Amino acid sequence: MSETEACDVFVIGGGVNGCGIARDAAGRGYTVCLAEMNDLASATSSGSTKLVHGGLRYLEHYEFRLVREALREREVLWSIAPHIIRPLRFVLPHHRGLRPSWLLRLGLFLYDHLGGRDRLPASRSLSFNEDAAGTPLKPDFRRGFEYSDCWVDDARLVVLNARDAADRGARIMPRTRVVTARRKGDLWEIETRSPDAGPQVFSARLLVNAAGPWIDEVLTGCTGGNTRRNIRLVKGSHIVVPRLFDHERCYIFQNADGRIVFAIPYERDFTLIGTTDRDYNGDPAKVAIADEEVAYLCEAVNAYFAKPVSPDDIVWSYAAVRALYDDGASKAQEATRDYVLRIDGAPDEVPILNVFGGKITTYRRLAEAACEKIGGLIGPRGRPWTASSPLPGGDFAPEEFEIQVSGLRESFPFLTPEHADRLIRLYGTRAASVLGGAKTLEDLGARIGADLTEAELRYLVDEEWVATAEDVLWRRTKLGLRFLKAEVNDLERRLAGLLTGTAYSTDARNLAAG
Repeated sequence: MSETEACDVFVIGGGVNGCGIARDAAGRGYTVCLAEMNDLASATSSGSTKLVHGGLRYLEHYEFRLVREALREREVLWSIAPHIIRPLRFVLPHHRGLRPSWLLRLGLFLYDHLGGRDRLPASRSLSFNEDAAGTPLKPDFRRGFEYSDCWVDDARLVVLNARDAADRGARIMPRTRVVTARRKGDLWEIETRSPDAGPQVFSARLLVNAAGPWIDEVLTGCTGGNTRRNIRLVKGSHIVVPRLFDHERCYIFQNADGRIVFAIPYERDFTLIGTTDRDYNGDPAKVAIADEEVAYLCEAVNAYFAKPVSPDDIVWSYAAVRALYDDGASKAQEATRDYVLRIDGAPDEVPILNVFGGKITTYRRLAEAACEKIGGLIGPRGRPWTASSPLPGGDFAPEEFEIQVSGLRESFPFLTPEHADRLIRLYGTRAASVLGGAKTLEDLGARIGADLTEAELRYLVDEEWVATAEDVLWRRTKLGLRFLKAEVNDLERRLAGLLTGTAYSTDARNLAAG
């Protein structure tokens, strides 16, 4: 076991909240370590509906503070990450049997004005006889509304926060499990284990528990604390089908049970449908979409779309659980999405900061609030800074995305428009670093599958903590939608070669020493 490594703040959890806190704290000058037992964004933070939004439906539950904060954050996040976040118009058909038209108008008026807008356009009424948004809908739907929110690549949002935290001095440790965390005088002593580094010991002035669905497990297991339940696990499942409509707008559908379902343009050739919002009492590590959820999502969109969707159309599905603060709400969809930061520990004990709830849209504000509490506990450092500092690759104006794509193709003319677009959407201005000094497509090495090359895979290993094919295909990219089984096997072999320092032979028959 190595010598004890000291830090100011030790974060447990490599989701969006944990990585957001690590980034903010490192940027203020704290020494930070973060441990995640699996890959970054491997649970809740890669299983969202992938929206940066105010939460129109939360107005019905009088969550005005949360909605206002989230609405303000939309354009803040878009401005610091314009490569992975883009504006999206949402089409809300009026269902005569559900919420009345006047209520929808009132809600959209509040949505337009509660948080302020700068770049995003306001809501408007639609006639589906005149607007292309009506084409895929059943003829019963004649009118509706349209409003603005944003889409985000959720898993990349997490890894870019982790990358920026590391660039600012934080130690980011995926696949590192916290075994114990015990108070020892005025410090925490944390023991971790990982396949690569083995057992390690850290000391920290403050422990941050941002373990999401495992937050209670950390409190009762790792720290040996109280046994009361603090969270409510709410499961959300999604399906992906071949593209259902030609335009780039999203649909938001009301359902008779009070829940809503989105149908979102996804990865150019697909439509993402979700979510289900239901209580979950099982092991968060074993969450998976259920047959009844598939049926529910198909039925929900089939109530609106003229062309039916069936389970046979599904090309991919995923599920995750949110760890919401247990506020006693009667229904899963009514449980608060707001965050709660709670400090535990007696006055003479070194504290632990527990992070409950939250949503992707407000993760940056949650991190700011957490750093304010960190300052109050172990001494303030720096000032809030993340609202104006771009995430890695996001150092360009939101309106300049196409300029970035064109510029990349000018520098690397062998790229197709689709390849350049994908690289900018993932890496922004760092796409050139992915490509290095390549003068031809062949300089990028073998094409492994779709347009993934050896050069990009090497970048993901070196810069983004990739260790498995799943990390590559479903979190750092979504190329899993386009890979064949043989290509996945090839990726696994090449990845093993990079991680072990051996060279993968071009005929894929063996691994030879490099």
